[in-house]
Amino acid sequence: MENLTLLFIAVTAAAVVLQAGILVALYLGARQSSARIEALAFEVRMKVLPAVETAQMMLAELQPKLTVIADNLTETTRSVRAQVERMDATMNDAVDRARLQIIRADELLTRTLDRVEETSDMVHKTVISPVRQFSGLIQGVTAGVEFLLGSRSRRNGGSREARRPVPQDEMFI
Repeated sequence: MENLTLLFIAVTAAAVVLQAGILVALYLGARQSSARIEALAFEVRMKVLPAVETAQMMLAELQPKLTVIADNLTETTRSVRAQVERMDATMNDAVDRARLQIIRADELLTRTLDRVEETSDMVHKTVISPVRQFSGLIQGVTAGVEFLLGSRSRRNGGSREARRPVPQDEMFI
């Protein structure tokens, strides 16, 4: 049993030594990592922080200019909106006026065509119809005179001449 106790003590001592070695290795690793992190932090402070400070200074310098640009953009937007509204009103007015002129032109053309038609009807009633009636009357008188003259010549022994037919369509219209 003593051998076993000795064996357990030796195994325990080896385990403690092994644990101590692992702890030393962890300590050395942590120390190296800490040194690397400190070097990295120093490098960041040396390189990045001046750039951040420069960016902050530039932003501080640009802020009034950016404010002026934003204000100008706002004013420009208002001005453009007002111009567009005026142009819209002007275009609507022009379209309305053009529409009225088109309506007036249409009414004028309609009245003119109506008057031309009325004048044509009046000319037909007052000039053409009486001329046709007078022409028909003259043709009727001419036919009557020819008939009478044609009857006398037959009575007087004249030659029998073929009677000319009287055009029936031109006689009375």
